[in-house]
Amino acid sequence: MLTRYLRLVVLLSLCITQQVFAQKFEELGKTPQMGWNSWNKFACNINEKLIKETADAMQTLGMQAVGYEYINIDDCWHGERDSQGNIRPNAERFPSGMKALADYVHAKGLKLGLYSDVGATTCGGHPGSRGHEYQDAITYAAWGIDYLKYDWCDSKDLSPVAAYTTMRDAIKKAGRPMLFSMCEWGDNKPWDWAKDIAHSWRTTADIYPCWDCELSHGSYSTIGVMRILDKQVSLRKFAGPGHWNDMDMLEVGNGLTPDEERAHFSLWAMLASPLISGNDLRSMSEEVRSILTNKEVIAINQDKLGIQAWKMFAEGNVEIWMKPLANNEWAMLILNRGAQSLTYDYDWLKHHVSDDLSKREIDFHQSSFSWTELWTKTSGDTRQNFKAKLSPHSVALLKLKPR
Repeated sequence: MLTRYLRLVVLLSLCITQQVFAQKFEELGKTPQMGWNSWNKFACNINEKLIKETADAMQTLGMQAVGYEYINIDDCWHGERDSQGNIRPNAERFPSGMKALADYVHAKGLKLGLYSDVGATTCGGHPGSRGHEYQDAITYAAWGIDYLKYDWCDSKDLSPVAAYTTMRDAIKKAGRPMLFSMCEWGDNKPWDWAKDIAHSWRTTADIYPCWDCELSHGSYSTIGVMRILDKQVSLRKFAGPGHWNDMDMLEVGNGLTPDEERAHFSLWAMLASPLISGNDLRSMSEEVRSILTNKEVIAINQDKLGIQAWKMFAEGNVEIWMKPLANNEWAMLILNRGAQSLTYDYDWLKHHVSDDLSKREIDFHQSSFSWTELWTKTSGDTRQNFKAKLSPHSVALLKLKPR
């Protein structure tokens, strides 16, 4: 009897241990993560000087002050594995090593992120983590890494659930809190299964800095802002604090028009997507900086309720998106998808707002709200129609407060 009892105790202990490790770090990602990533602008042209200068710019140009915190190094940082299988950074690009770089970033009150892949090789052909998941997680923890973007290249014969769960468990066992960002491109509907695995998951193919296009690269395509937006319509119920639909990194500052950039940033904020800038912070214009640091728009993204916006109304090239906010407030976005300017006259009384997900509604016959347009800073209230001239590919973004 004693032997049987001891066996049960051992089995129970193993089960408890596995359950402890089989968790992501729940304290992270309560609002969508904010930061910067090297890929959109620099691809493989990265080194430690760029990363340090970007951390400097994030601090001195006011981005850190409004909530950006992660400096994320994407693909191509890798060197080779040593004789024990430990991954090492490219010694020419990162001569001081990742631990020293993490220390530099941490000294500024920022956090450092890295990139890896479920396969044996990354998208850029560098060493991936397949077969080295626990070893790599221990290495990242020793370096002081705070964020892992985990890609889906060279994933042949892999189960996405198993592959991403393995790395989640490896991060947890390594013991250092890391935000886990899945980059699986939505191929296997991660919103159905990744809530307990990752803090965010990509929902589409990679972004391209255009308004509404698809660029073929042979075996894959990259897509523009509107193509990504259209793929989010049915996904809002899967998002919330600690588990976000990721619409990919921002292209603000990478060739869109100013109106397109404001629209792009506003839509990512409304849909509670991570706000990860992808431009060269060191040389961005004041106009780009002012978009990326608009505190009121960022507050829409970072609202503590964590409810993703939904498309309430569409007519021609005009769409209206609504997002419930804390304190009985709302955000409303009016989008002009088209290539022509238009004047829009919105009669509040003709639109009853009802959200099945949050169980919130507005009857403008019974309630009135004051509003502020978050880009122009104009204001008014819902007792009179809202009228705006919308340029091509632009938005009006209103925050509504009960009167």
